[in-house]
Amino acid sequence: MPAELRPSQALRLWHDVTFDLVRSDQPDLSSRQQAVLLTVYLEPPPHTVRGLARKLNVTKPAITRALDTMGRLGLLTRRRDEADRRNVMVQRTLEGALAVERLGDTIVARHRKLPL
Repeated sequence: MPAELRPSQALRLWHDVTFDLVRSDQPDLSSRQQAVLLTVYLEPPPHTVRGLARKLNVTKPAITRALDTMGRLGLLTRRRDEADRRNVMVQRTLEGALAVERLGDTIVARHRKLPL
């Protein structure tokens, strides 16, 4: 059963994790970039630019900008769908998988430090 958090604890956890991310040697990602990254890594593929834009209720150019940044960081890659060249597929990378795993570890570590 998941641990129950009071709203103040949830906010403290979010604050502390965000604080750790900003202080780490990892690049800062915007909320939109984090949402895209976690969607691609936590939800089953396939993922497309169009599908991510629809899911996050943002424009395709907004997703493209987020993917440009994350592509430069090696967190995700893109390729044209050979079956339908209009679609751009978003794919996971080893570096991205490791970044998501580190994020999970950070959240768990900070959760353990929350006062009861």
